[in-house]
Amino acid sequence: MTAFTFDHIHLRSPDPEATAAFYERIFGVELKRSPQRIDFMLGGQAIFVSPITEPTTGEAPTAPYRGLEHIGLAVKDIDGVTAALKAKGAVFTMEPTTIRPGVRICFLRAPENVSIELLERSAA
Repeated sequence: MTAFTFDHIHLRSPDPEATAAFYERIFGVELKRSPQRIDFMLGGQAIFVSPITEPTTGEAPTAPYRGLEHIGLAVKDIDGVTAALKAKGAVFTMEPTTIRPGVRICFLRAPENVSIELLERSAA
């Protein structure tokens, strides 16, 4: 059977610099620029930010919607992380909430309507 490994997430933006700056400010990522795009690592995953070059590119949807809906990041101390990110200007669409015993989540909004989930799992 073919082995698959995850390679990257690709974001499109009308302003790649502003989009990348959000991830740099909020998550402390290190940006790597090339003529075609801006790359960074978030939670061990490569993310590429490219400009929108096709005039037919549609607007970003608003969650919930079909298809890839959000990026999920595991954290420890979700309340502390949420407070620290708010201090950096992050806007949350859902405050930390216990969805079932041992699992707490919250969501913040990134540029281009990207939804990012923070998730904390406690040892059960």
